[in-house]
This record gives sequence, C-alpha cells and structure tokens, in this order.
Amino acid sequence: MAFVNYIAYEIRNLFSTPATEKFPKEPANFTERYRGHIENDISKCILCGMCMRTCPSNAITVSKPDYSWSIRPFSCVQCKACVDVCPVHCLSMVNSYTEPGAEKTQITNHYSEEQVAKEEEKKKAIAAKVAAAKAAAAAKAAAAAQPAPKAGTETAAAQPAPAAGAEPAGTGETPAPKAEAQPAAVQSVQGEA
Repeated sequence: MAFVNYIAYEIRNLFSTPATEKFPKEPANFTERYRGHIENDISKCILCGMCMRTCPSNAITVSKPDYSWSIRPFSCVQCKACVDVCPVHCLSMVNSYTEPGAEKTQITNHYSEEQVAKEEEKKKAIAAKVAAAKAAAAAKAAAAAQPAPKAGTETAAAQPAPAAGAEPAGTGETPAPKAEAQPAAVQSVQGEA
C-alpha cells in the first residue's frame, strides 16, 4: 500500500507547478515586513551620528569632518534600530537583497559640493556669532570692571542747588526766579582761568 501512495504522490508532483520561485526569470516577491538593506538619502542627512551610536553591530560609521556616512552591509543585522532613531528620517529599509560580492564591501555616501558649501557657510556664521558674543561679554566685563563714581560727587555737580528762597515742588506756589546756573564743568574751567 505504501508503494501505491508513493506512486500517486510522484505523479501529482510530475504534473503540478514547482513549489519554488523562478527567481532569475521572474522578480522576487518580498513579503510586507521583509527587511532587506539600509539606504541613506544623504541629501537629508545631518550627520548627527545617532544611527552610529544605536547600531548594535557597529556597522555604521559617520564622519563629520569628511562629510560622509558609510555602512558595512555584511556586518549589518537588519534590526532597523538606526531607521527608527534617525531624527530627519533619511534612513530607510529597502525590500531587496543585499548585492552579493566576492569581498566584504563598505558603502560610503558623501555630501555633494553644494551641501559641503552650505555646511561651511553655517560654520562661518556660527563662528561669527560666537565671536560677537565673546566681544559683547568682554565689553560687559570691561564696563563692570571700571570703578563706579562716588556717590554724591557727580549728582551734585550735574544738578544745580535750589535757590535759598525756593519752595519745594508740589506746594502750589510759584517759586522765585533762580539765577541761571552754569554746568559744573564750565564753572571749574572759569575758576582756573
């Protein structure tokens, strides 16, 4: 009886379609949640390094001085932690296989010349703001370091003394006319001459 069941199974397989995919002839069908490989849209990337710090296999390297982002695809474990933590959402998981190769490769993305020029302008603007803030702080410190004028000497010289017969303000009576007082600086110069 077992032999009859085996012959029936073989005849069914002989006339049915293959259970495997015809990959080279037909494109591969990836499932909805398949994690293929990571791609970076370098035009959005701010090189913050969050993906590099989050990567459990240390497959990602970010270099701000070189304006580059690189990944070792065969070291990546496709955990999607870098995609989830990216603040500008420039990383994405692409539903396709990692291209095979004879050697372990490193994929490096560099900023374009326009992006490098913009970053240099930002650095110059920040340096100018920092220099202006330091100059303002130095000026404020210099103003605070100058000795304060003695109380009473400058205020008495700047305001003329009230006349002997003058009434205080707010009494309702008109005060007697005052003799014109010259500023203190002019008086001291005339006294020396």
